[in-house]
Amino acid sequence: MSYPGPDFDSPHPRRSRRRRASAVALAVVVPGALLGWGAYAALGGPEDGGPDRVKSAPPSGSASASGGTSANGGTSANGGIGAGADSRPESAAAPLKGKVVVIDPGHNPANHRHTAEINRKVDIGTNRKECDTTGTSTNSGYSEAAFTLDVAHRLRTLLQQRGATVKLTQDGDRPYGPCVDERARIGNAAHADAVVSVHADGSGSGNRGYHVILPGEVRSGGADTRAIVGPSRELGRLVSAGFGRATGTAPSNYVGDGSGIVTRKDLGGLNLSTVPKVFIECGNMRDTKDAALLTSGAWRQKAAQGISEGIVSFLRG
Repeated sequence: MSYPGPDFDSPHPRRSRRRRASAVALAVVVPGALLGWGAYAALGGPEDGGPDRVKSAPPSGSASASGGTSANGGTSANGGIGAGADSRPESAAAPLKGKVVVIDPGHNPANHRHTAEINRKVDIGTNRKECDTTGTSTNSGYSEAAFTLDVAHRLRTLLQQRGATVKLTQDGDRPYGPCVDERARIGNAAHADAVVSVHADGSGSGNRGYHVILPGEVRSGGADTRAIVGPSRELGRLVSAGFGRATGTAPSNYVGDGSGIVTRKDLGGLNLSTVPKVFIECGNMRDTKDAALLTSGAWRQKAAQGISEGIVSFLRG
């Protein structure tokens, strides 16, 4: 903006013009200096300044200023640190610190190449059952094993952002399996606070929705689930609720009487567990509408988010 300075006023002696110019300069500089000092003081002054100084780095687990996911698994509107993230206590930023979660991606992408190995029988407490199966697939050939591993990776990221230690029973890094009894032992050996086995169903067309499978009370052979039935029921209830909210899908219309909760005593991965554990069947791969969801990366992210919310709720009590 232009400023009508002394050159536009009535003539004055040269000395008087200098004085007026000096006065104008001071009028501009002094308020600016005061404004700068006010901003400096508001930011806390020097590096060793007072307690109100803005921190130069985000807390552990939060996103960097260049954008990313915050400690609670979300992102701010501008892709950076969410509002108030810097002021959160460590316990809020990493609520699962010290907790161990085991994720069990059902089946294995290479199981179909090792039929003899996965067909051998193992002890599941109540009887003997096949080591593992190939799992199911959509009509277009998207396999359950590929689905479960993808969701497991997404779920691992979300839980690690919350501070949890996360272990997978397999990461596509072995030729087949592991067998169902070994899957249970992995969770037991990790002293896991929670174990979730991720699956998708292979029922008939028209059968839709998700369901969570809980361990029944078993005391037979090497199986004794009495100590985990109660906490597993709570884990399953919370995982079911979180999954439904996050994905917007309904509980199964073909098992569980509409509750989305089923109890079974014939699954070695549950029978042999000594820590809280549930299975989740995220949908029916043989139904075209459910398959459209299961093959969507965006929907699989919602599925992982829902399972994560259930686990977090369970572990925080």
